Amino acid sequence: MSIYDFKVKAQDGSEVSLEQYKGKVLLVVNTATECGFTPQYEDLQKLYDEHQKDGLEILDFPCNQFGNQAPGSDNEIHTFCTGRFGVTFPQFAKIDVNGDNADPLYKWIVENTKFEGFDKNPMGLAMAGVLGKIDKDYKNNSKIKWNFTKILIDREGNIVSRFEPTTAMKKVKAKVEEVL
Repeated sequence: MSIYDFKVKAQDGSEVSLEQYKGKVLLVVNTATECGFTPQYEDLQKLYDEHQKDGLEILDFPCNQFGNQAPGSDNEIHTFCTGRFGVTFPQFAKIDVNGDNADPLYKWIVENTKFEGFDKNPMGLAMAGVLGKIDKDYKNNSKIKWNFTKILIDREGNIVSRFEPTTAMKKVKAKVEEVL
């Protein structure tokens, strides 16, 4: 199974086959507009501007599961992201990434990745503290931990890497460039 076997919902509710991204390098991201990591939209857009011509696509899936930090409608989220950060990469309908209502794409991602740990920076230490209270076993399960977890997919549709939200964008960029 690869990412091309999945269909997702566009912002307008229509179905989109991820097969249309065949041959591209994909960075799949669950996002939120009211999160401490929301400024990562700026770095994601810079990465997209630099490498879309090389075959990079960033697929943005808003998610309200972590602290209710994506409360708006799909249209409100899109308006915020384009207005505040100039986002031009594809944004899809809001989804769940964990639990019974998780989108099938994310069920596949969770089944085929593992938690990579948080960077040893102030945000990483804070995240570890927060998650330790929510899920005592968070280090040992593959659930998506928070907004702005990034999944790198190669041109054949296979998962290459998972980056937790605290991973420095320069590490994400370096791996994306390697896969490109």
